[in-house]
Amino acid sequence: MIIEMKIPSPGESIKDVEISSWLVKEGDYVEKDQPIVEIDSDKATLELTAEKNGIIKLKAKAGDTLQIGDIICMIDTSKERTKKSVIPQQHENISASKILYEKNLITNGSGLERRITNDPSSISRTSNRERLSKLRRKLSERLVSARNKTAMLTTFNELDMSSINEIRAKYKEAFQKRHGINLGIISFFTKACVQALKMYPDVNSIIDVEEKICYHFYDISIAVSSPKGLMVPVVRNADILSFIEIEKELKRLAFLARNGKITVDEITGGTFTISNGGLFGSMFSTPIINHPQSAILGLHNIVNRPVVLDRKITIRPIMYLALSYDHRIIDGRESVGFLVAVKEALENPLEILMNGEKVSDVLEL
Repeated sequence: MIIEMKIPSPGESIKDVEISSWLVKEGDYVEKDQPIVEIDSDKATLELTAEKNGIIKLKAKAGDTLQIGDIICMIDTSKERTKKSVIPQQHENISASKILYEKNLITNGSGLERRITNDPSSISRTSNRERLSKLRRKLSERLVSARNKTAMLTTFNELDMSSINEIRAKYKEAFQKRHGINLGIISFFTKACVQALKMYPDVNSIIDVEEKICYHFYDISIAVSSPKGLMVPVVRNADILSFIEIEKELKRLAFLARNGKITVDEITGGTFTISNGGLFGSMFSTPIINHPQSAILGLHNIVNRPVVLDRKITIRPIMYLALSYDHRIIDGRESVGFLVAVKEALENPLEILMNGEKVSDVLEL
């Protein structure tokens, strides 16, 4: 029997997808639930699996754009797996001296040096051109759109991470042992942002033509770097989640994003975004708003810096914070007040984020 596999609908707003890459070849025998192809939508890369066992016949090639419901491949379930002879690879025995000679290299006893010649052909000046994925093209459009359609402004502050670092240093091993996950900093920032959003609701709002929509729930988008580009999976109802629940959800979403298994529903609908450029060593930046949201908080690396406390110079772990916001809906008072509220919550986590409770109780240790 011939089974026709069709493009499923990744989400309500998506009408077409692009084939990113085939994971099998024409005529291969595939098994049910085996990953066979990666497809790109405007919002995510999805992996399709075989619906039945059989021999596959491809109906489109990598780079093709297909509509939802189009046939992407056919599987002949009447065919059985055939044994294919394996041709052993033959490796040519090439001496090291020959390779060095052909590559125009010489040895000096401690490493390699390139022999300098006047022959221009010995200099490599190659380049390659490749088509951007549908996800990357859509991301590019959204980034440009955010700059063109918003009155984006960025305000900054600095954060003393001493208290957060002390809590993590003291409890991270017990937390890992008890819950099987790391105690990171994003759960603290998520908690602090939710409290600040309640104090400054305009930051949790969007503009819809001539109206303002103010959300009374807190779905926090967390920027994640994936092989296919930047994704922003959403932690739903962050206001009612515990530290443990936030950390577990972050781990789950990050794994799905980095392995191309995240769904469109899991990366849409956030009300506010947190982006941690500090993971890559960024000291300072002006993050771009995740449109149609109205604000994004940028985190940066933690560096020991001299600061003045009680008229004395001391060294503290400092992180620079950046809040980019849409000035059409958020005024300077709200933006600065929001960032100060986040700073105060993170510098006083026991009193503000944990309501004076024991850390061990809050972290369920």
